Amino acid sequence: MSLREATLVEDLTGHVQQYGLAFVMVASYFGSGSVFIASQAGVMHGYTLLWAVVGAALLGFMAQDMSARLGIHGDSLMVFVREKLGRPAATAIAIFLSVGCVAWTLGLVAAVGAGVSFLLGGTIPWQPIAVVTTFAAIAVGVLNYDAVENLMIAMMLSLMVVYVIVALPSGADPGGVAVGFVPTMDTFGALAMAAGLLGTTALWPNFFLESILVYQKGWTEKSDLSDARVDLTVGYAVGGVTTIAILIASAALLRPMGYTTLESFITPGEALVEVLGVWAMVLFVGGVIAAAFNSIIPIMWTPAYIVPQAAGYDVSKGDRLFNVIFASLTGIGVLSPAVSWWLELSVVDMVILFPMYNGIFALPVAAVLLFWAVNDRETMGEHRNSRRLNVANAALVFLAIVLAALSVQDFIELITGGGF
Repeated sequence: MSLREATLVEDLTGHVQQYGLAFVMVASYFGSGSVFIASQAGVMHGYTLLWAVVGAALLGFMAQDMSARLGIHGDSLMVFVREKLGRPAATAIAIFLSVGCVAWTLGLVAAVGAGVSFLLGGTIPWQPIAVVTTFAAIAVGVLNYDAVENLMIAMMLSLMVVYVIVALPSGADPGGVAVGFVPTMDTFGALAMAAGLLGTTALWPNFFLESILVYQKGWTEKSDLSDARVDLTVGYAVGGVTTIAILIASAALLRPMGYTTLESFITPGEALVEVLGVWAMVLFVGGVIAAAFNSIIPIMWTPAYIVPQAAGYDVSKGDRLFNVIFASLTGIGVLSPAVSWWLELSVVDMVILFPMYNGIFALPVAAVLLFWAVNDRETMGEHRNSRRLNVANAALVFLAIVLAALSVQDFIELITGGGF
């Protein structure tokens, strides 16, 4: 290797070490549910909701910026909750939130199983693949932080490339795409789907993780906030471009084919065979599998951090207590086939309903706690939210509460009635 090549590798390595946390955050929210919602938005509303994708990325950035500022200027979110509410209340909140993480994992391992089974032509059912996926997620999740972060960077960049490659030959109308980035009167007929795009991006586990993991990056001073924001900008740009590519591909290819709704997150892959060929299907479904698997690790890191913190224990990635909680709770994923059978839910039902549970019950709690923390004078001092920031950040809290209120009845009916 020449001196110049060695220097380039060293510079690249330095940038990866300096940044990259946002890719863990984006990998957390960008799962099979996000792929499904983006595909559904394109099929149902064409390019109309491209503006909502941009809004979702900005909302996600805003939430993570609050969490980063809390971690840099104050403390992690769960430590704040423990100091304000006491150990018993903080532990109860942590356990309540952790139930949502486990539910998420049950749906995600099922999604990986269904995707792999589809690519294998159904020769192996999804259930055993889901079990194997659970153990694979545990194995990856207990690796050192840098190894997992580098994996998340590689996977998210690969996902962006995969879906852009699928979208490029779609024959999308440039004018329609351009108009889609501006809200119009047509938007009023698609507000529910817009809310879905926004809700799937503001992922509550990230509110806790960002405030914890800023220390992993060495961001502990006011001057480090600019690095955190550069990191978030790049990460959420990658997530946004990937979502835009999926929506455009669905609007340009599936909508003209007569699709008005999608039966599952695999349906776009099946349809792409007719237009672009098998390669597009393999890339699309392979992307779904990678996205679902990516999400498991950071989502299940959350209870491994917040449960000990709520109880008053200082825990770090790789500690024995961290690994035991992570492996134990993630291991519940092996019950995904049993849960599917017991509740009479399909894989698609679980992929949609379990994140919906988190959006309805966990997101409002986490959003209120985060908003409280960044406005607390004792914790944040001079770095607490300004009035301008409060106006913007309050949108997240408002959205979380409104979505929960509007969705809770439908969720109860669906979960008790055997899904969709």
